[in-house]
Amino acid sequence: MNFDIIRNKCNKYFILSLIWFLSEVSEMVECFSSFTLSTGKCGDLLGQVEKNSCCLNPSYAYKEADGVCRFCGRAAWSEWTPWGECSVSCTEGVSQRRRSCHGIGDCTDPENLGTVQTKPCVKQQCCPVKGGWSEWGKWQICSVTCGDGIRKRQRTCSEPIPQCGGSCSGEEEDTTPCATEKICPTHGGWSSWGSWGPCPVTCLYEGHSLQKELRKRTCTNPTPSTVPRGNDCEGSDTDNRPCSGQPFCPVNGNWGAWTNSTSCSVTCGVGQQTQRRICDSPKPAHGGKQCRGEEQQTIICTILVNCPLNGMWTEWGEWSHCKPPSTRNIKCRNREGKRRRERDCVDSQHNGDLCDGEIVKYGNCYEIDECEMDGVLSEWSEWSYCKPDCGTDSKQIREIKCVADISSYSSQDRTIFTGTPRVNCKDLKEQIERRPCKNVPECVNKVVMLCSELMYIHFY
Repeated sequence: MNFDIIRNKCNKYFILSLIWFLSEVSEMVECFSSFTLSTGKCGDLLGQVEKNSCCLNPSYAYKEADGVCRFCGRAAWSEWTPWGECSVSCTEGVSQRRRSCHGIGDCTDPENLGTVQTKPCVKQQCCPVKGGWSEWGKWQICSVTCGDGIRKRQRTCSEPIPQCGGSCSGEEEDTTPCATEKICPTHGGWSSWGSWGPCPVTCLYEGHSLQKELRKRTCTNPTPSTVPRGNDCEGSDTDNRPCSGQPFCPVNGNWGAWTNSTSCSVTCGVGQQTQRRICDSPKPAHGGKQCRGEEQQTIICTILVNCPLNGMWTEWGEWSHCKPPSTRNIKCRNREGKRRRERDCVDSQHNGDLCDGEIVKYGNCYEIDECEMDGVLSEWSEWSYCKPDCGTDSKQIREIKCVADISSYSSQDRTIFTGTPRVNCKDLKEQIERRPCKNVPECVNKVVMLCSELMYIHFY
C-alpha cells in the first residue's frame, strides 16, 4: 500500500473541508438599520452581529473590515449623480455622471447603460491666447514739487492684443524715485481730541433742544513751519455733541378737556350719557405724577318714550276632557284619546314682541274616570321640601300610596290618565315616613314681618 498517496489525499480533503467550514461561518459585521440608495451610505448603527443575522432584514445594511457600506436587499441601482465638471476649461471636452449597484446579486441593465454616462461639453468656445506688451511710454513728471517723490511710466498689452480672455504677463506700470532738491513746508496737524467736558444740565426735557458738551484739540501735531510757511490746520479746534447719559426730566400729567357727551345709552326711558377726558396735556412721563381725579363721568338722560313691553305667556290651562278620536268608546279601555289645553299671551305693549311658541297644546290620554280598577302600591315618592320653612319643627315626608294599576295599558305615564277611578286598595298598606330638616333658619317674629309689610304698602 502506498502511504504517500493516502496522506496526500487526506491533506487535500482536510483543506477542502476547512474551506467549506470557513465559508459556512458568518463573519461579524457592523449592522445598520437604514441604507440610503442615492448615496450608498449606512445609517443608524445597531451594533456588531453576524452578517447573516444582520441581513435577516432586507432593508438593513452592514460594513465589513474594509469600511464599505453594503445593502442587504436585492440588487438595485442608485440614482445617477449630477453631471460632473467639463474635462477641459476651453474648447470641447466631456462631462460624466455615475451610478452604483447596491445589494445582493447583480443589477439588471436591459438598456446596457452601465455605471458611467459621458456627454460632450463646452465651457468656453476658445482657449485664452496671451498678448504682448508695447514699448514703455515716457516718464511722467515727479509726483511732488519739494522733497522726494516718484515718477511713473506705463505700457499697454496691445502688441498683439490678447484673445479669448488672455492677458499679458508682468506689470503695466513702472516707478522710479525722484528728488526736487527743495525743502518742503511743514503743514500743521491736529493733536488728538481732549476729553469731553461736563454737561451743563442734570436732566433733559423731552422734545427740547439738547444741551451740548464740548471738547478741544490743538494744531501741534505737527506745528506748521515758519520758513517755508506751512499751512495751518483746517477745521475747528472745538467739537460738540448732545449730552448723553442724563435721564429725562419728570413730567407730571395734566387732564385734557372733557369730550362731548355720548348719546343716551337707551332709546326709551332713563339711561346714561358718558363724558371722557385723557391725561395727555401733557401725558405723565419719566416718573412724573399721574393726573388726579376720574377720567370718566356719567350723567342721567331721559327719553320720554315708553319702552316696548314684550308679551308673556300665562300658565297652561287645565287639560280638556279626554275625547275619543272616533265614535268608539275609550272610557276604561286601553284606547288612546285626545285632549288639549290653552294659554294666553298677555301684556304686550308699545310695540313689544308677541310670545314665542304655541297657544294650544295637544296630547294623548286615557279616560279612567269612575272606572273600577285594582290598586297597587307605588314606589317611595321623592322627599318633599322642608315644611315649615323655618324653626325647629321643619320636616320632610315621603309616601307609598295605593294607586290604580295601569299595567294593562300601553303607556305607563300616569300624567296622561284623566279622571278619578274607583281603586280597590283592600289589603294594601300605605306608608308615610318623616325626617327632621337640619340647620333650618329661625322664624322671624310674625308681628315684625306684618309691620314691615304694612310700612312697604304705605310708602309705595
